[in-house]
Amino acid sequence: MRLSNMADYAVVVMGAAARHCGGARTSATALSDETGIALPTVQKLVSILTKGGLLRSVRGAGGGIQLSRPAAAITLADIIEAVEGPIAMTNCTNAATCNCAIEPDCSVKPHWVVVNQAVRGALADVKLTSLVQA
Repeated sequence: MRLSNMADYAVVVMGAAARHCGGARTSATALSDETGIALPTVQKLVSILTKGGLLRSVRGAGGGIQLSRPAAAITLADIIEAVEGPIAMTNCTNAATCNCAIEPDCSVKPHWVVVNQAVRGALADVKLTSLVQA
């Protein structure tokens, strides 16, 4: 399994946002400066992560970006799913995206559910707080 650059950057941005947790709101510009990720990419990620329920964005004077819940309540699985969608090693576990020619006779398909649950479970065990500890 390999994460896209956007998912990787989302983890970095969330880590930077978590370092502000409990303090004043931050901005996309500040997150870009702190992480070295280009501002347009950070802005796009802030939008995605806000839609995914992980960040809260407040406009206007005194506005900014902050975590929508405590860093200890946000997992690596939450971040990846906000950017990538459901965690799955193969498309065949989703009937809408399965386009496999052998799918009707596949003896492995039932086992992918177990694998996917294990991978998601491992990612869900990693809290955002552990990613920002020095």
